[in-house]
Amino acid sequence: MKITSPDFPANARRALADGELQRALGNVPEGFQKKRARARDALPEFDRLSDLAVEIKNHTLDYLDLYLEAFESRVHEAGGQVHWCSDAAAARETIIALCRAAGARSVAKGKSMVTEEIALNDALEAAGIRPVETDLGEYIIQLRHEPPSHIIAPAIHLNKEHVADTFRANHTALDAARDLEAPESLLSEARQILREEFLAADVGITGANFLIAETGTATIVTNEGNGDLSQTLPPVQIVVASIEKIVPTLEDAMTLTRLLARSATGQEMSVYTSFTTGPRRADDLDGPREFHVVLLDNGRSDLLAGPMRDMLRCIKCAACMNHCPVYASVGGHAYGWVYPGPMGAVLTPQFIGIEAGAHLPHASSFCGRCEAVCPVQIPLPRLMRFWRDRDFARAGPVRRDKLALRFWRLAARRPRLYRLGENLARRALRLAARAGGRAVPFFGGWTSVRDLPPPEKASLAALLAARNQKRKSSV
Repeated sequence: MKITSPDFPANARRALADGELQRALGNVPEGFQKKRARARDALPEFDRLSDLAVEIKNHTLDYLDLYLEAFESRVHEAGGQVHWCSDAAAARETIIALCRAAGARSVAKGKSMVTEEIALNDALEAAGIRPVETDLGEYIIQLRHEPPSHIIAPAIHLNKEHVADTFRANHTALDAARDLEAPESLLSEARQILREEFLAADVGITGANFLIAETGTATIVTNEGNGDLSQTLPPVQIVVASIEKIVPTLEDAMTLTRLLARSATGQEMSVYTSFTTGPRRADDLDGPREFHVVLLDNGRSDLLAGPMRDMLRCIKCAACMNHCPVYASVGGHAYGWVYPGPMGAVLTPQFIGIEAGAHLPHASSFCGRCEAVCPVQIPLPRLMRFWRDRDFARAGPVRRDKLALRFWRLAARRPRLYRLGENLARRALRLAARAGGRAVPFFGGWTSVRDLPPPEKASLAALLAARNQKRKSSV
């Protein structure tokens, strides 16, 4: 996926002024937050599973090379092939070569954020191969020529009226007078169209939630069944996954799956949890004749060896963005690249550079909700602070900040001057609060959308001094 716009402040202003987007984002609390809370509370061992998940992921990262090699061996034993790709360009070239070898004209794609990361659809189209997204949300935004705005609900920024208009504009062979008012009608129409695409596809491409080292198995979880159809109907299957998706055993994968569904959609389990090990065998009723796994690094090795290592525990459940007040206000497109929300504020500067992604780690209130709900306990605020430090070191403080710090240092070294300035500032802020806070210099952007409470008449230091004096008088 190409960078749509790295200017987060401008993107955020547009998003806040978009009434339709704000209406769509209003579904986030009920659709994700409350369901997750109910699912978590219904599982008494959730915290124990979370601790175990951290141990599994940390152990796997410690021995990542060994588990990747074991996975490759098991895939080969099952009749499949593994392709190692250092970056996005290598992954695109490998996938296109496999599609051309299969004589592919169309590809049925399951939902995959890593294929968004490497801009696979654009590359396939440039090579004369037509990709068809088969996840309903991905299919909708593909028709609209939009990037996903969420990693598990890519069309969350749309309302059903948008979807109906999109289907009418693209499904022109159907009755123009058909009723698309009910969501069920939209789903039925998408199913009708996509069924033909599944049957016609020459290659199926999916992502992977987990890769299991002991068996060479790729695991995907879906709620629509499109992943199974993308895997089993086309004669060639290609799994595209980044290297940190590896886990040692099937038991480890199921431990993480118990956390994944509850954290993502508030379900005990997704509707479909599918395991694929190699191509179709002689006595199998269905399945591909070729099975390929494209393993992508694309900067993960740098993460593994650096301060962002904890980010490789991420299981892409989206709980962090589902509970982020910033994401809930502006949506995913404001972040300008593949990964939105708190996880995007950490990953985007790593993948596209701090120069292009500098705004994102600053787009946080640091309320800590993202870390609190992360099932693998990633310290997202700390990682965002790391990027803030890097951005400050890169760009240096702005002139206004330098002047403010110099004045503060001057006053802090002179207690009488400090107390005088404090008293004057308190009186000025009390007057500004009565005027609605609009008159506070340099803080108009903050107070234009927030109440400015008036400060207390006396400072904390003055209150403490008065209390101490009262105690001395009473002795």
